[in-house]
Amino acid sequence: MHWLTRHRRFALALICAICTGAIILAALFRNIPFADSIWANETSFRDAVERKARRVKVHDEFVFLGIDEASKQLDQVSPEEIDSSPALQKMRQAFPWPRGVYAELVDQLCDAGARLIIFDLTFDPERDGDDEFRAALDRHRDRVVIGADIETNTNPALGKVGVIFVPPRKDLIPDGLLDDRVGYVSIWPDSDNRIRRINYAMTDRQVMEHLQGVDLSPAQPWETIYESLDARSLRKLGFSNRIPPAGRSGMIRFSPNDAYQSHSLFEIFVPALWEHNYGRGTFFKDKVVLVGAASAIAHDVHPTPISDATSGPLIHFHAIAAALDGDCLSETSPLVNLFLLLGAGCVAWLVVVFVRQTLLALVLLLALAASYLGAVVFFYNALGLFVLTLPVLGAFILSGLFSLGYDFTLERLEKVRTRRTLERYVSKNLVKEILENPDSFYSSLRGVRIPVTILFSDIVGFTTMTESADPEKLVAQLNEYLSRMTGAVFENNGTLDKFIGDAVMAVWGNVSSRGVEEDAKACARAALAMRRELATLNQSWQARGIAPFHIGIGINHGDVLGGNIGSQEKADPTVIGDAVNLASRLEALTRTYPVDILVGASAAGLIRDDFNLRSVALVQVKGKTQPVEIFTLIGAKADRTDPEFLQRLETYEAGFGKFRERDFVRAKIFFSQFLEFYPEDGLAKMYLERSLEYEEQPPAAAWNAVEVFKKK
Repeated sequence: MHWLTRHRRFALALICAICTGAIILAALFRNIPFADSIWANETSFRDAVERKARRVKVHDEFVFLGIDEASKQLDQVSPEEIDSSPALQKMRQAFPWPRGVYAELVDQLCDAGARLIIFDLTFDPERDGDDEFRAALDRHRDRVVIGADIETNTNPALGKVGVIFVPPRKDLIPDGLLDDRVGYVSIWPDSDNRIRRINYAMTDRQVMEHLQGVDLSPAQPWETIYESLDARSLRKLGFSNRIPPAGRSGMIRFSPNDAYQSHSLFEIFVPALWEHNYGRGTFFKDKVVLVGAASAIAHDVHPTPISDATSGPLIHFHAIAAALDGDCLSETSPLVNLFLLLGAGCVAWLVVVFVRQTLLALVLLLALAASYLGAVVFFYNALGLFVLTLPVLGAFILSGLFSLGYDFTLERLEKVRTRRTLERYVSKNLVKEILENPDSFYSSLRGVRIPVTILFSDIVGFTTMTESADPEKLVAQLNEYLSRMTGAVFENNGTLDKFIGDAVMAVWGNVSSRGVEEDAKACARAALAMRRELATLNQSWQARGIAPFHIGIGINHGDVLGGNIGSQEKADPTVIGDAVNLASRLEALTRTYPVDILVGASAAGLIRDDFNLRSVALVQVKGKTQPVEIFTLIGAKADRTDPEFLQRLETYEAGFGKFRERDFVRAKIFFSQFLEFYPEDGLAKMYLERSLEYEEQPPAAAWNAVEVFKKK
């Protein structure tokens, strides 16, 4: 202790070096879990800055003609109007339309003076009207750009990713992707599936490397440059100098999400609308017209920093606008990032070393952190430069806080250690242990990681009760309830961790353990005892005219950090960690699902041999990135639960499995069969309703039956 006091500056420098070094290590090895969290948060922060930062200006000359449901159905057009328009007659056919529709569209828009027509569509399969469309493309070759595709496929036998170039039909464009009227529409998202970068042009080598994730040998003779739909459009508009070099994918600043509202394509061919809405075509004079999918059924939407559902065609407008206005973004280089991280650790060390007042040093640290955030936003808005933020702030704040904590501990520890310890504990045998074996005791304060089973129980709607009930009677009722609940915990060898208002937190395996399986089973027996005790209490209360209680119980098993947690003035032996948080979240979910006990998958696996369980859901609770299976506890097998109910429960579980497999018709049948015998069963009714809903309107292809909860 005395050596640390004498060498305070060296110790503080060591703390700052360790904190900064850990962040730098995470920057070098991004595949480790700690680093993944840092960089995922950094990306989320960057998106938040983009949402609040200035936008690329909206270009009034950009017009989006959407292929929407109104254009496909033509339900807003009279039969007389359809009969009088050759284009509408073709559109009346099933979608995809004959390409004569696009030929007439090109002619009509070009005759109206459109500067450029961009098709965010690919024209690979053969269709009626190809000859008409080819002639229109040839007539207006300087004012038309159409799409092509670059796709990937996986060879299961070789486990390799292949790249397929899908140009328009040769009957339309003989030179395919090499023709200056053709650009690829493919936009590749970042690893989190969010689009932030645009590849305006790529060589075939770069395409292969990007999509296959490998570096090809320089000896490969692939050097053909392919340009995107955005680059071709820029070139046609006379801004070739704004196209970034091939292979240089760049982040872009987006226009407002509500820019470039869709105009229905069919309106172009309805004379009355052409005259009323577009001034007989004068509206399109010198306009850049983008033709693409605008139907909700097409699902051509993608997550971007500004929205979780940005229209695919409009992303091309965002990219073209960003290039035209020079609003492509950049980020600080790895070398600059390294200096920023080192500087953060050094500044934190200087503050703590020379500002000896803890509160003043803390305020200065927070002020410097806020100033750095302000500088980040300024550079982003003014220069389009994103400066590394969260890792730098992490190195700075961690270095500062750990250094302040070290300083504070160093100054206070000798004065208060014995006195505060005695104030926390009043048990004679514990005081004796502190006095007779101080080394052993202080070692236990440091904490230990142990596997435990945690139970949370809470009274549903208790806060509302406190607003209207008689305080004295309610306190008496609550004390009677808590006495029975804690009795159930103690009778099953559990540790009462704490009361949280009307909630009870109990732990098995932290003070003493009989093995993880037996601990979990003891916790389950306690939960069932709570259920029985509450039923007895409610019966007694109702007989006395007292409102009953309804509780929710959450059970989870996992590794936690056990130790004395708290402040210098007051600390309690407790457990903390993700497993504790999940148990609390499960208790809260009893308000969502019509059951009184919810069990996490890890605990369910330990008790399944001795207890009957029932599947409830696959959920992703707040604070978790992976979904977890949850079950409800029916009863102990030794208690001989109603055998008929257990047999019928197989029907429910079969329906639950079919629901997960998206077989909603079969799921509906199974749930209906179960409800014939147990018509008031809440879970079965809930899943029957969902099955009927999904049968009528199936969920998205990415649906995996996971229910995500954003709130605690």
